[in-house]
Amino acid sequence: MTKLMTIGDAAKTSGLTAKMIRHYEKSGLIQNSPRSESGYRLYNNEQIDQLSFIRQARNLGFSLADIQSLLELWQNPERESRAVKQIAQQHLDDISTKIAELQHMERILMELADSCSGDGSPHCNILKRLTCSS
Repeated sequence: MTKLMTIGDAAKTSGLTAKMIRHYEKSGLIQNSPRSESGYRLYNNEQIDQLSFIRQARNLGFSLADIQSLLELWQNPERESRAVKQIAQQHLDDISTKIAELQHMERILMELADSCSGDGSPHCNILKRLTCSS
């Protein structure tokens, strides 16, 4: 017999908040849960596993669309691993691009900060360089 959990217990077990569980249910990532006679949402073990999967994928920065695709692949025993890898590789490529952009911003900001004397005078090379085009 499958043990059913309330949303509070599902939240504790999956590491998500009840609010996020309701959001994922509303967005269609997980099926709407049945309700108890008193109206409480009840979650089975399969849904708890899905919620844990979603939490892990969100912690890695996957979008909800990617998570939906990954969930569908996870639940499909006929899947090809190349489809899963393609989603993960695209996300990794996106992260690498963002890291490069952040490192570029860091270098520029370090140069700007180093160019300012930071004393009591009104002259500031940061402001001057921000107003220059190119």
